[in-house]
Amino acid sequence: MIHYKTGAEVELMRESALLVGRTLAEVARLIRPGITTAALDKVADEFIHDQSAIPSFKNFKGYPFATCMSVNDAVVHGFPSEHELKEGDIVSVDVGVFRNGFHGDSAYTFALRGAEANVLQLLGVTKASLYKGIEKAVAGNRVGDIGYAVQSHCEIPHRYGVVRELVGHGLGRSLHEDPQVPNFGRRGSGSKLREGMVIAIEPMVNMGVREVWYDKDGWTVRTQDGKPSAHYEHNIHIRKGLPDLLSSFDEVETAEKNNPHLDASYY
Repeated sequence: MIHYKTGAEVELMRESALLVGRTLAEVARLIRPGITTAALDKVADEFIHDQSAIPSFKNFKGYPFATCMSVNDAVVHGFPSEHELKEGDIVSVDVGVFRNGFHGDSAYTFALRGAEANVLQLLGVTKASLYKGIEKAVAGNRVGDIGYAVQSHCEIPHRYGVVRELVGHGLGRSLHEDPQVPNFGRRGSGSKLREGMVIAIEPMVNMGVREVWYDKDGWTVRTQDGKPSAHYEHNIHIRKGLPDLLSSFDEVETAEKNNPHLDASYY
């Protein structure tokens, strides 16, 4: 069932979505070689609580952390750990918050200095594909239009693998609502986008093959061939004419560019 939001509910969701961006920025300021993803998760957890909010992911279906920290070949749902980040790593940070009865959910992939040029290109293409999908997130279009925009930007010209097993989703009082929003598809297919819907678009794109597997922790999804994967996510309110972007990367990108340990040259 698709849950349509009122104008007032959309504004509450905007608050939650913007708080996710601020949380990602807090993490971005601290990423460096030698820091652990567990330490970054603790920072995010404490920051969210300090803003009178709750981490959406913690205890969701038994997930034990406030964030997902997916390093290098981990696509999504990576467990924060005591493993120290090193030069050349990439790390996808996925965060959700619950405040005022609604969830926000956004993700960003960071590259530590020393990442290879082809890895930086993967991040740039994946991030650009997110905005290609967002352009299609307007009333009257269909979910397949979003998926086609993402897929055609990544797979055909760059030969990247767009993950099929994991998709974007509706968002609201529940973290995952209908409709599902795949990052692949045919134009004109799938659920019709109508005013009042709020969705999360989140391309998950592999440098190599699109196939994935689950690590022994039961959560971490990894690329089948061990090559890197990138992940970006925004929340969009569907309306006529132009997409209404609820989440923001503005503070995240500023923190990324100001952190001497991160490479933002890919965009």
